[in-house]
Amino acid sequence: MPNPSRPRAAALTTSAVLMAALLAGCGGGSGHGDLTKQKLQWKDCPAPSEAEGGGPSPSPLPGGAKWSCATMLAPLDWAKPKGDTIGIALIRAKADGPAKDRIGSLVFNFGGPGGSGVTTLPAFGEDYAALRTRYDLVSFDPRGVGRSAPVLCESDSQLDTFFQQDATPENTAEQKQLIARTEKFNDACEQRSKKILPHVRTTDAARDMDLMRQVLGDAKLHYFGISYGTELGGVYAHLFPKHVGRAVFDAVVDPTQTPEQGALSQARGFQLALDNFAEDCTSKVEDCPLGDTADDVKNRIAKLLKDLEKKPIPGIYPRQLTQTAATNGIAQSLYSKDFWEYLTEGLEQAYDGDGRVLMLLSDSMNGRSENGEYSNITPANIAINCSDEKPRYTPAYIQSKLPDFRGASPVFGDYLAWGMAGCTDWAVPGAADHPDVHAPGSAPILVVGNTGDPATPYEGARAMVDALGKGVAVELTYKGQGHGAYDSKNKCVQKAVNDYLLTGRTPKPNTVCT
Repeated sequence: MPNPSRPRAAALTTSAVLMAALLAGCGGGSGHGDLTKQKLQWKDCPAPSEAEGGGPSPSPLPGGAKWSCATMLAPLDWAKPKGDTIGIALIRAKADGPAKDRIGSLVFNFGGPGGSGVTTLPAFGEDYAALRTRYDLVSFDPRGVGRSAPVLCESDSQLDTFFQQDATPENTAEQKQLIARTEKFNDACEQRSKKILPHVRTTDAARDMDLMRQVLGDAKLHYFGISYGTELGGVYAHLFPKHVGRAVFDAVVDPTQTPEQGALSQARGFQLALDNFAEDCTSKVEDCPLGDTADDVKNRIAKLLKDLEKKPIPGIYPRQLTQTAATNGIAQSLYSKDFWEYLTEGLEQAYDGDGRVLMLLSDSMNGRSENGEYSNITPANIAINCSDEKPRYTPAYIQSKLPDFRGASPVFGDYLAWGMAGCTDWAVPGAADHPDVHAPGSAPILVVGNTGDPATPYEGARAMVDALGKGVAVELTYKGQGHGAYDSKNKCVQKAVNDYLLTGRTPKPNTVCT
């Protein structure tokens, strides 16, 4: 499963809008001037493209402020800055405080990799109202994502099949099927997106952000990175330490881990979140509808998944809820404690032979809209990860590691272990074992870790602090549940983050919010 950004609204889009996005994303050409001098043409935002997830144009903020969109030209290949260009889609809501108090732009990346910032920022814009008093709120579709030269692979119907496949093979024949299906997907990516595939590394996106800083007119990059956005922010700080302004990393990726270590860490993280869900359900005054004890709840979930491998149940017609889709749906519901009630409902229904709720949750994870169209979050996620990550794992190697993964999580272990096969035959070589985020000389970076985070476990925050280097990071701990801390609405976390971004005052090192 990817490290997704927030759940996205799913709705209709049109092929004409998607075609316009593709033309804008891959047009460009050579012979341009200094891209740092370009003037952005801010206009009313169009409806999101299919690759961005579809839906209506973003609604105005409370008070009537409108969102504006623009396209920034960036080099297709940063090694050839005078060569072909691509368009990077941006969105902005201007600061609403006194002009004299404006600090600059605050650039958001909500993670994935592969999440569309152009659609996500408006969906959560109200959450950042306090920050808009002194900043223009800005986000973007990173290269390969949404409107920014999107990576495209298989058709919607083919993706339905891709997401229904058996992702936890139990014998050689099933392993061969999984690898063949993965190769088919990867081949489609190379055929449809050959031009952009070599140029979607995190280092490329970080260079885009520095160009964005200059085009927006800011001397420093003020930044709010969430999930994978913390890795992108760390790489930016490594490449441009003197350009870092006020920066916050929330839901922190461990930059020191290999893909295998990261997958194993996620297995532990999702299992911890499932443990917490089961404890919460059985500790309430009313009876837990899923079991009498936490172990009972987890055992029934494990049995459900095993049963679904042999015999799927009806999901959203005509699709059935497979073991893979159910595992994906359960994982999606663990990203926020607010989703636990949907997990309870989905499991209750699944025990009665109805897989619709779990399939809806799985569709949300995969970027599938109600009309069957997919955003490009999965193709982009795979393309960026496989371009970044040097290791390539064979089926035999994964098989040898299954005991470790099963020990970390009897529910998610096999699923995450076999997910490591996704890059094995990827067309573009991976860059490194893990990203380099060492950033001596950077301005302070506030690093926020959540003890109950399933996707980016809490230990990653301390690893990021150490990797950034002495004197760079200030760590803040939130003892809570879900992926990320700021949007949990915890007042202690929000005050610490807002104080830093608005005044430059960092909290005391190792502050703990509960």
